Amino acid sequence: MDERDRKGQKAPGDASSAGSEYWRIPEWFPQIPPETVQKLRVFQKDLIHFNGRMSLISPRTEQGSDLVHIADGIIGGEIVAKNLKAKEIFDIGSGNGIPGLVFALLHPQFQVRLVEADGRKIEFLKLCVARMGLKNCTTVHARLEDLKPGIIPSAMSRGLASISKALLLARRAAADGCQYFHFKGQSWSREMGEIPPQILASWEPSHVQDYKLPAGSAEMSIVLTTRNNN
Repeated sequence: MDERDRKGQKAPGDASSAGSEYWRIPEWFPQIPPETVQKLRVFQKDLIHFNGRMSLISPRTEQGSDLVHIADGIIGGEIVAKNLKAKEIFDIGSGNGIPGLVFALLHPQFQVRLVEADGRKIEFLKLCVARMGLKNCTTVHARLEDLKPGIIPSAMSRGLASISKALLLARRAAADGCQYFHFKGQSWSREMGEIPPQILASWEPSHVQDYKLPAGSAEMSIVLTTRNNN
């Protein structure tokens, strides 16, 4: 697991006792159409409503979920979209639906597959797909290592595991030339340095871009690993 625990990171100024969540997406992203912003708002409310039942995010991040989770999905997803070569991408260990649901909503030109092994979370993801009206997004109830060989043309994950472990799990399902985008924090360089030589024989890592969220000073990164054509 990424040491920052991206799916449970505490936002600046958050408190678990807060009675309501912030909603600053319209202010931060005025370029997003109002109807799309409303769908993101529906998603945020569902994320918090179901959180107590299935631990989708840390309770400490509920109030600032617009920053820690949704804004991160928007900005990181934009970087992925600009560098993505395939028309289909798998969100591995989708869990709470970030970045997959946000990516599917904002980038309808891509087909998105949400891969999740937990049955309860799959039902949550199905509900969100329906409520957000996503025609380009489907769920896959399976473990990454159990998917068909070579089925994944491109992938992304956030808070799933270290880069090394994620690549180890993906070694069977990833197609030749697969682009795998990893949402990471400041530990990205250490994780890249810890990738074993046997994994590097099949994957080529590269740092795509750093970015910051609209509030706070934490620096995020998108790391790309590309499957060698063997």
